[in-house]
Amino acid sequence: MNLNEFIDHTNLSKIATSDDIIKLCDEAKKYHFPTVCVSPYYVKAAKEYLKDSTTEVCTVIGFPNGYATKETKQYEAIDAIHNGAQEIDMVINLSALKNKDYNYIKDEIELIRDSIDGKVLKVIIETCLLTDEEIIKMTEICNETFVNFIKTSTGFDKEGANSHVVELINKHKNEVLEIKASGGIKTEEEAINMIKAGATRIGTSHGVNIVLGKKCQCGDNCHCEEKEK
Repeated sequence: MNLNEFIDHTNLSKIATSDDIIKLCDEAKKYHFPTVCVSPYYVKAAKEYLKDSTTEVCTVIGFPNGYATKETKQYEAIDAIHNGAQEIDMVINLSALKNKDYNYIKDEIELIRDSIDGKVLKVIIETCLLTDEEIIKMTEICNETFVNFIKTSTGFDKEGANSHVVELINKHKNEVLEIKASGGIKTEEEAINMIKAGATRIGTSHGVNIVLGKKCQCGDNCHCEEKEK
């Protein structure tokens, strides 16, 4: 298994510097990761830095809370595409889901989907805040709205991905929808477990460690991209 082919190499730290993003991009080029995932602020710079590579730029919309209006998210997404993003990871409106306002969620997803010129759309549902029934419902909505991926987590809440939710999504998704497991995935073993459960993309700031079979030494709250030893 070529784990590098699954990884969205990520740095969404609120205090990431330009040097941090250059390092992220250099690692992505070296290990041939499909994308780097950066904040909207860094999309244009990452796109320029990666222009001679096969690595694309992914960014986040409505991140990390998801409670901006759908029109605000639409503007964010259009701006990100204009700046060079090829993949959009959008946080759903969790309040709307808790209110069972499913039409709002569908409208929000379809508005973003139709505004990004056919680019990849991943829908972040923050599984740690949802019941199994809500996860199933969101999987069904993603099936119906023909998005590319359903994504487990932002990585900024109390828990990230786990095998149970990935397996649950995998059981209820259609043949087209893919799963991005994200949040707290730091090791080769964890990445492989997510893939076995059904994930086809892994969002992590530990991509280098994962492909090299190393373990992070930075503790539970690490958001590093791990230095090579």
